[in-house]
Amino acid sequence: MNDATKDVAADEGAEGAPVQNDLEAMLAAAGAPAAVPGQRCGVIAIVGKPNVGKSTLLNALVGQKISITSRKAQTTRHRITGIRTLEQTQFIFVDTPGFQTRHATALNKSLNKTVMGAIGDVDLILFVVEAGNFTLADAKVLSLFKPGIPTLLLANKLDMVHRRAELAPWLKSMQERHPFAEFVPMSAKNKGDIERLFGICAKYLPEQAWWYGEDELTDRSEKFLASETVREKLFRFTGDELPYTSTVVIDKFDEEKSKQHKRLVKIAATIVVERDNHKMMVIGDKGERLKRIGTEARQELEKLMDAKVFLELWVKVRSGWADDEARVRSFGYE
Repeated sequence: MNDATKDVAADEGAEGAPVQNDLEAMLAAAGAPAAVPGQRCGVIAIVGKPNVGKSTLLNALVGQKISITSRKAQTTRHRITGIRTLEQTQFIFVDTPGFQTRHATALNKSLNKTVMGAIGDVDLILFVVEAGNFTLADAKVLSLFKPGIPTLLLANKLDMVHRRAELAPWLKSMQERHPFAEFVPMSAKNKGDIERLFGICAKYLPEQAWWYGEDELTDRSEKFLASETVREKLFRFTGDELPYTSTVVIDKFDEEKSKQHKRLVKIAATIVVERDNHKMMVIGDKGERLKRIGTEARQELEKLMDAKVFLELWVKVRSGWADDEARVRSFGYE
């Protein structure tokens, strides 16, 4: 190194420290997470076939309802992130749609793509099955798991099993199917089981800074939660009469100033169905069913958003939308 080069290197070294300090200050100002000794944080995928209780489990883990539930299969259609911070550990739970093994529509392909994306890069998988039960649909989901990601077998709905002794041979057969890290018999509705699950999950998460604020519960917007809430009430009040392909699109979501209320939110939403008779089914006699759907959704949204909510609902027919890839994407599916 000649003298000139030494001078340049010396100058760079002299200026390097302030530049580095400035960079660190900028990152801190931008909210870059700072490492805190002892903190843990990681992503946990909740995976299983339709209707095994994944959304109920997510809501219990988060401590608030962020994922809709109903008896109708295929209720969850999006990747929904729930966040819970307890002491030094931040748990980032990802609720996924039930993996679809029938009816290769554009909608079902979208749902399966969401599942595949969720389990590809996580720290832990919670494989949810009904305790004592294992079907071909369960096996299909299990076959998707990549080696190297620890997986817990969650035997959910334990409260529905009358003879616990029958679980022993079932558990042995499950251990032969996959090298599960642990077996967790539980009920998502049991508070003690949920608390125990946190302790089990924590040890699988890496030591690193939290990704979200301590009080954050989800990365989903209020607009998204509004569409999901309306869709839940739609399924609840139509039961098995209405095909699962019905969906909800938010046309307007505006927050306005109000002297009477802390928050005032005005929402306009369209319920999309595939046939004219489905439209009449949703509207009901003299509009009573649609009115009930709207009232229940509005009341729940007011609690969820801590706001006064005005909700306007419309029903439109879009024949064959679930098998139209462009329309599926336009309705917000991946």
